[in-house]
Amino acid sequence: GRQESAQLEDETPDSNEFLAALQGESRALKEEEVVRGVVVEIRGKDVIIDIGYKGSGTVNLDEFNNPDGSVGVAVGDVVEVLLEHLEDANGNVRISRERAEKMKIWDEVEKAFRANLTVHGVVLEKVKGGLAVDIGIRAFLPGSQVDMKPVRNLDPYLGKSFDMKVIKVNRRRGNIVLSRKLFLETINASLKEETLAGLEEGKLVEGAIKNITEYGAFVDLGGVDGLLHITDMSWGRLNHPSEMFQVGDKVEVAVLKYDKDTERVSLGYKQKFPDPWLSVEERYPIQASVKGKVVSITDYGAFVELEPGIEGLVHVSEMSWTKKVKSAKGMVNLGDQVEAIILAVDPENRRISLGMKQITPNPWMAVAEKYQIGEIVTGTVRNVTEFGAFVELEEGIDGLVHISDFSWTKEVKHTGEQFKKGDQITAKVLNVDPLAQRMSLGIKQMEPNVWELFFSGHRVGDAIAGKIARITDFGAFVDLG
Repeated sequence: GRQESAQLEDETPDSNEFLAALQGESRALKEEEVVRGVVVEIRGKDVIIDIGYKGSGTVNLDEFNNPDGSVGVAVGDVVEVLLEHLEDANGNVRISRERAEKMKIWDEVEKAFRANLTVHGVVLEKVKGGLAVDIGIRAFLPGSQVDMKPVRNLDPYLGKSFDMKVIKVNRRRGNIVLSRKLFLETINASLKEETLAGLEEGKLVEGAIKNITEYGAFVDLGGVDGLLHITDMSWGRLNHPSEMFQVGDKVEVAVLKYDKDTERVSLGYKQKFPDPWLSVEERYPIQASVKGKVVSITDYGAFVELEPGIEGLVHVSEMSWTKKVKSAKGMVNLGDQVEAIILAVDPENRRISLGMKQITPNPWMAVAEKYQIGEIVTGTVRNVTEFGAFVELEEGIDGLVHISDFSWTKEVKHTGEQFKKGDQITAKVLNVDPLAQRMSLGIKQMEPNVWELFFSGHRVGDAIAGKIARITDFGAFVDLG
């Protein structure tokens, strides 16, 4: 174009002198050779070029067009053309500007191949096995050489311009094979060396999220990938790294560990911020009332997030004063906002114990005042076990009649022999423990103790009459009434 012509003019300051030299010297011109000539006339679409031979050659004006479509040649310009034929059938010199340019490009491509230099090109279209690229002439970029990682969809590369390496050249067959992958690897190797030289534990570095997995994210630090594990992303709870980062995000991270032998880099994000557990005792004193969100539920309790990084456990035993909670899953739902009381704080083990039932008064304190020892009460059998019967006196308040308190004289081997669920029972209050949330009831205590009555009227040595009840190997049992 005009730029190249100007460069040639710089090399040949005076085109008239150059033309005179061409016409005056006797040169052995060879066909298929690139020669220099002077534009002596532009006649319509014909550019007349004198190359210092018998006659001038003609080149179509379009062969000099610049990329933007403007004319790239003027009379007096010194240009390079390919001498195709010294004398054609009409005795004219046949030359080609376009072929000369392509031969120059081939020379540059071969030079780039030999010297491992970089070429620049624009992707034209998809072809079988890869992409066609314009580097001045048409070249082939295999799909396997498009990027450092496998690429399934080549559409995003269409029309894009890239720097590449030449990995194969065959001028005779017109074959040029390129590799963008090799270029990127070369760049990365240089970046890697520079990045590794600047890595040290505790240092903050800039990077970009390259890939995300379930267990963390890989960060490109510049030719070097570091692992940002999910546990080092936030002081709070994360279900998946994508909750915080997306591929392509720019991020500043701290170098936690750098192994020079393996070149493995461990990164941290949460380490840029203070550990919330360091001041947890000051911010969450015992008996303080707090609010939080339920973030996890198990059979044994619910974890409540009080702030990012700080969670407390509400054990099932601390969920209700009166309900017999077997699993927390039936008491709260994920995402619920709950209120609780701080029961215990263990910063060393990063644990906080919470109580939900403590938000309301303990109903058993009222039970202790309402049901006095010796009082006669009536209730419904709620549950039957081997060791006794639980009797519901009011909603959520049960008393236990132990199997030993059924009868003064009758030996009961199993509660089911006496009661079943739903039976109405009248009993006497024997003991109330509001802290342990227990109440003991007795049925036999409704009547006088027959043993006390018997021994009140009988002494050792008294003669008494009775009826043989049963006989065993070791003796006979006598019914004394």
